[in-house]
Amino acid sequence: MIIGVPREIKDSEARVGITPAGVKALTEAGHKVLVEAQAGAMSGFPDEDYQNAGAEMVGEAGHVWGNAEMVVKVKEPIEREYVFFREGLVLFTYLHLAPLPVLTDKLLESKIVGIAYETVRDRHGTLPLLTPMSEVAGRMSVQVGAAYLEKEHGGRGILLGGVPGVPPAHVCIVGGGVVGTNAAKIALGFGAKVTLVDVNLNRLRELDDIFGGRLYTLASNSYNLALATQEADLVIGGVLIPGATAPKLVTCSMVSRMKKGAVIVDVAIDQGGCVETARPTTHSHPSYVVDGVVHYCVTNMPGAVPHTSTLALTNSTFPYVLRIANLGAREALKQDPGLAEGLNTWMGILTYRGVAESQKRPWTAAAEVLG
Repeated sequence: MIIGVPREIKDSEARVGITPAGVKALTEAGHKVLVEAQAGAMSGFPDEDYQNAGAEMVGEAGHVWGNAEMVVKVKEPIEREYVFFREGLVLFTYLHLAPLPVLTDKLLESKIVGIAYETVRDRHGTLPLLTPMSEVAGRMSVQVGAAYLEKEHGGRGILLGGVPGVPPAHVCIVGGGVVGTNAAKIALGFGAKVTLVDVNLNRLRELDDIFGGRLYTLASNSYNLALATQEADLVIGGVLIPGATAPKLVTCSMVSRMKKGAVIVDVAIDQGGCVETARPTTHSHPSYVVDGVVHYCVTNMPGAVPHTSTLALTNSTFPYVLRIANLGAREALKQDPGLAEGLNTWMGILTYRGVAESQKRPWTAAAEVLG
């Protein structure tokens, strides 16, 4: 198979879909890898490393897209890349289609085989290709929140961990999944007071055990969430419904009652965000203010730490890349039901229920289209 690795062009996205180590493994398996020049440079992987691993370096993105049978990326294609779409091309990347009806339209019109990292499942039912970036984003959310609490960024001028004689900041984390758990680890490490809100009581029991009672846990309902956000200096949104639009749990009314200079970091923004006042931002223009509350809603947070993020991501994605290359997309999807969960579009057919329900479209199960 010919595998293409284009340079990411989303704002400030410096990650890359395959590392030189992956190129070497693919070429040793008999495949051809086309890598766009400078694709890995910002992640710490120069062109020379790719060449030495056996890649063919290409100067133009169009040559990568036009000649590859499978394109491996990090982030969803943006408008400038739609022109490269063509029938039968396998696209393996984060797609986050639920809040992106235009991209969904383009994938369906072009009859692309779109396999989304964020909906692939393993045999335990977890999301192995979303987990590493959720770990990074969860940990980063506290770093970012701490910075935006500083006065020069519009925050309340509070040190997250406080100092002896001065109380720490109060962090409210919405969602006890991978993002929330990792955010809690870092926030507690900073010395903050941390409250985590989740609808799953068993998960709250687990987190209470994991953190030895240092974490305040709260059952999620609108009353409790309103109280927790009102008391918080930093609110971190980490709610996920795989493949579907995130529910708007933190309402405009709740935001209006938060402290002036408080900070919201909505990590769920890739799936539409779990804060009603959240809208997507970029690393170039990361924040805005609503009702005196600073909002940080960058859709590709892990892109700010591309070396760590690329290694963490490709550790998980590469075995799937190699399997698809060796077997072909149809056979790989048929043999691995978990990988088939990642199939969002197939030759003009929408195949993921969460996207279909979010966009009110018809859909067909992957098993039916694969035969």
